[in-house]
Amino acid sequence: MMLRILLLALALAPALHAGVVFRNARVFDGTSVLVGTDVLVEDGKIAAVGKRLRVPDGTEIIDASGRTLLPGLIDAHTHVFGEALTEALMFGVTTELDQFTASSLAASLRAEQAAGKARHRADIFSAGILVTAPKGHGTEYGMDIPTISSPTEAQAFVDARIAEGSDWIKIVYDDGLAYGKPIPTIDAATMRAVIAAAHQRQKLAVVHIGTLADARAAIDAGADGLVHLFVDKDPDPELGKFIAAHKAFVIPTLVVLKSVTGVAGGGTLVDDARMQPYLNAVSKNNLAQGFPRFAKQPPVSFAAAEASVRQLLASGVPILAGSDAPNPGTAHGAALHRELELLVGAGLTPVQALGAATSASARAFRITDRGRIAKGLRADLLLVNGDPTRDITATRDIAGIWKGGVAIDRAPYAKAIAEARANAGRAPSGIDASVLSDFENGPTASFGTGWVPTADDIAGGKSTGQLNVVDGALSISGTYARSSGSPSARKTF
Repeated sequence: MMLRILLLALALAPALHAGVVFRNARVFDGTSVLVGTDVLVEDGKIAAVGKRLRVPDGTEIIDASGRTLLPGLIDAHTHVFGEALTEALMFGVTTELDQFTASSLAASLRAEQAAGKARHRADIFSAGILVTAPKGHGTEYGMDIPTISSPTEAQAFVDARIAEGSDWIKIVYDDGLAYGKPIPTIDAATMRAVIAAAHQRQKLAVVHIGTLADARAAIDAGADGLVHLFVDKDPDPELGKFIAAHKAFVIPTLVVLKSVTGVAGGGTLVDDARMQPYLNAVSKNNLAQGFPRFAKQPPVSFAAAEASVRQLLASGVPILAGSDAPNPGTAHGAALHRELELLVGAGLTPVQALGAATSASARAFRITDRGRIAKGLRADLLLVNGDPTRDITATRDIAGIWKGGVAIDRAPYAKAIAEARANAGRAPSGIDASVLSDFENGPTASFGTGWVPTADDIAGGKSTGQLNVVDGALSISGTYARSSGSPSARKTF
């Protein structure tokens, strides 16, 4: 309830702004650093950039001395569910590029966005439903989604995604073997046909891959970009040049690849005092998680991903910053700051990393109204203390966020989190904690999300579970099946 009240308050915030000027800022404009510069915002857009700008009477003046003004950050690889976009905005991520969610949700969010009803959350652009094989990656999340089996289906499949509102086409070409969890995937001919079908409709086609071999096959098939790198082996010496020759871009998602190696990719964020006030319990827990290791998983190496980034950088391949939130080791908004740190650790300069999270992502995905601080563009802005062009972790020390020229008040969000921490384990006021569920209205609860089954897919299991209410009582049924890497066992309950 508290979160709903917070969202309502944010949604009802004033839509109009008299104008604001940032004085004497260090400005990263998306590509370059401008020292001692003013930025004037009017009517939600950048009106002028320069030194000692003359501004209209009544303009709010913000002294940005000693601070850095950045374009609002763009996370180029997320999956949007629940309140993800609100969480993202609290960390200065003003746009998320969603690589797979329910098409109906994406369409609803985009409609509200177009109507100016998304001031309280990050904007979304989305691939919608991904392209995958029957029982392939993407089908394990309980969503009933269409799948594809042959090249002859490609154009109709792509056209259906575009009709649903997909901004680009996202393809899965990954058999899971790199993670010790085999899954079906489309063949190379079908991938090539889907890419051609997307290009026929002037849409980008990006590919989820799991191995070096997958990456080469996707680029060879004409993919516009890879939405992951790989940790199965070191890149071959010509990989960077190969991708550059095909004019493709890459979203390394280093934070989630670190989690794939068993180390929580975003774990260090949990103890960062600059982040803590805005991390809810779910986000903190997720940031501290790594992916489980499967019994048949071959060796993996984060150093392989870092070596690939260095090759891409040397070859001039556009590198985009993406977190793959909300996978283990990530959280919406927060994880992108860790991704920037990991990109710098892999060889990018802080300025290049900031470009990867702003102008490079906007350019690669053909979004022309944001990602830079330039006259006429959207005033999605992030003001931070210190100098992230030298110390990339300074992006975490947020002094202010503006979306469409309107300041975002993070205080109510932080207050709600603090109160939730203080009340952890207590029922909300007015709730009879002695009665959690009476099951008169199905598997609901007096507070929280209610009763839901959870599966063990992520740990390699194949168990199932169903909840039903029978004669006013909760009935649980299903099967228990250990993963293929464990001794065989199956139990029906």
